[in-house]
Amino acid sequence: MANENSRHSQEFRKKRRAINEVGHAHFLTFSCWQRRPLLNRDRSRIWMIDSLKQVRQNLNVSIWAYVIMPEHVHLLLSPREPSIGISRILAALKAPVSRAAKSYLQETGQQEWLNRLTTKKGSGETFRFWQPGGGYDHNLWNSRPIEEVINYIHANPVRRGLVERPADWDWSSARCHSGDSETRLTTDQVMIE
Repeated sequence: MANENSRHSQEFRKKRRAINEVGHAHFLTFSCWQRRPLLNRDRSRIWMIDSLKQVRQNLNVSIWAYVIMPEHVHLLLSPREPSIGISRILAALKAPVSRAAKSYLQETGQQEWLNRLTTKKGSGETFRFWQPGGGYDHNLWNSRPIEEVINYIHANPVRRGLVERPADWDWSSARCHSGDSETRLTTDQVMIE
């Protein structure tokens, strides 16, 4: 039964549709491979911040809110161009982090971790930093749900007991939303068309 549920879950993930509506924001959640806490070090969190900055610049995406948790990322963004699909944005966010992690493990000789994060597929092997599939993608288009999602994103570290207040978590946009200029990544102004 467990194998059947797992297979069904993987099939569902592969068939998930991302809907790109002009003017809609996307609430994305994507997880590390096997929900491992691969984002529990500043090093890997910085890779994620750098990736967010690159996607914003290269793919013309507005980043409205984010939180980097030890084993997953929540992100609220809005593509500024309808021709840029969410699957392309996700690939551009995840690939640099995965490459940086693999490179770091190779350079530091951490073969045990390389083995843990490498899967065999057919006759080849694949390094996995991220859980395969698109993760969670929900379209938002009005101010109330957007505000609720931003609050949900920022409250993640509090719910997990990592900090007392959202702005205490250095790896989210909560400080930026509270007006603090000392943030890792400044978010864009929320604009609803």
